[in-house]
Amino acid sequence: MKRIFQYINSNLLLKIASFNSVAVLTRVVAGFVTSKAIAVFIGAEGLALIGNLRNFLTTVESFSTLGFSNGIVKYVAEFKEDKTKLNEAVGTVLTIILITALLISLGLYFNAESLANWIFDSQGAYVFIIKLLAFMLPFSAMNLVLMAIINGLSKHKTFVKINIYSQIFGLLLTVMLIWQKQLSGALIAAVTIPGLLFFVTLFSFFDIRHFFKPVELSKINLNVLKNFSHYSAMALFSAAVIPLIFVFIRNYLIDHVSMKDAGFWEAIRRISNYYFMFVNSLLALYILPRFSEITNAIDFRKEIVHFYKTVLPIFGTALLFIYFLRSYIVAILFTEEFQPVEDLFMWQLLGDFIKVISSVVAFQLIAKKMVVYYIGIEIFSLVTLYLASIYFIDIYGVEGAVIAHFVNFALHMMVIATVFKKLLFSKQNFEI
Repeated sequence: MKRIFQYINSNLLLKIASFNSVAVLTRVVAGFVTSKAIAVFIGAEGLALIGNLRNFLTTVESFSTLGFSNGIVKYVAEFKEDKTKLNEAVGTVLTIILITALLISLGLYFNAESLANWIFDSQGAYVFIIKLLAFMLPFSAMNLVLMAIINGLSKHKTFVKINIYSQIFGLLLTVMLIWQKQLSGALIAAVTIPGLLFFVTLFSFFDIRHFFKPVELSKINLNVLKNFSHYSAMALFSAAVIPLIFVFIRNYLIDHVSMKDAGFWEAIRRISNYYFMFVNSLLALYILPRFSEITNAIDFRKEIVHFYKTVLPIFGTALLFIYFLRSYIVAILFTEEFQPVEDLFMWQLLGDFIKVISSVVAFQLIAKKMVVYYIGIEIFSLVTLYLASIYFIDIYGVEGAVIAHFVNFALHMMVIATVFKKLLFSKQNFEI
């Protein structure tokens, strides 16, 4: 046992994973309880509407931060020893994002009715949700920026601690609101909790408060904004298009199959998100900062192999357990109404396994600011996902949506392998 702990402590990836697993476990438990509350008090149809709102929130939050999150992680990781450059960059980012978030909030508030009608397909019923989002958005944006800074500083324990506190707080508030107001309560929780978490973050990182003392909000450096523009282009493209694709697919399911089936698809996507939290956060915490530091092909290949050998066996084994326990998972997370979700697991799990394989390498596109390749691959992937979804939904119904998920990432993996063919398979070393 002592040797195991020594090995984990000597392996940065496993060390981060062990820290991160506590936060992920908390998020998974919180997600399980929330899903159960939604299933009991709202049902499959309500889950579909919540999915539409969450996709819209993803877009709005990304635009409010100008897509700078990954850029902040990279910039802070790269220049954390140069306090002058770092403080100048952080001051610029905080100022410009605060201004942007306030402007977007005004746009949301004065267009609340039309946005509510588009998201919920309901005449005026949920206008107050959009107005509430407008009020909370600046706080949500600032929270995302602070979390990206903490990630870039490699303060992994602080990052995990904040995530744990945030999940517990969010869970308690979400369950209370769902219990009191059903669907309206779930929608209120979705738009308010991201903003309220700013205050959780603010009171949780006292151990790095010295970092913010020299930061001045009033100074905006145009050179800094130029350095972040590559990340902004990549992130904003994804934020503008990816959530809309999911809305279109969900609406196609509603129109051509049923709203209940759209809710079943949202349910399997939620389950996928729960176990994918571990991989996604590990990619952001470890892979992005690490790829930002790597400057040659041999080190890049070593890092890829190291990640695959360390993470893929664990992730693959977990997916097998999830598949064989799927009936129990659905019963625990939802209600009898959601039993058809069991038929959606196989293709979703296969697609997710391939997604991990390709996503690790694809992070090089972000780390090295390969904007043209990034947008080109994203366009290919999104068009493939949408067209495959329409094709397979027409044949197999809701199961077609998860078949399309698998097909999309199988093609994505082949494209990524082709783009990075030399970097991955050449035995020569060269600078990158």
